[in-house]
Amino acid sequence: MNDPLYFMRVTLFVMLLCMGYALSRPVSSGKSAEDTLLPATIGKDPENKGWSDLPSWQREASAKAVEKYAATQEKKWRRWNEAMFER
Repeated sequence: MNDPLYFMRVTLFVMLLCMGYALSRPVSSGKSAEDTLLPATIGKDPENKGWSDLPSWQREASAKAVEKYAATQEKKWRRWNEAMFER
């Protein structure tokens, strides 16, 4: 208590504690949970929304590339999971 800055330290500690609490709480935006999700994850947007100006062969190639990429990623993560946890 003889420290002249004791009050300032306690005040700063309490302020930081309050700020940490306030920042850790989720902020209510007033929107429903469905409104905050990306449209692509809930299936609201049409599949070809951004691809309307592409030729059909390019759309098909892009869809095939996305499918191949997803399959490759699944294979990679399956191998990683086996290597890490199933030995």
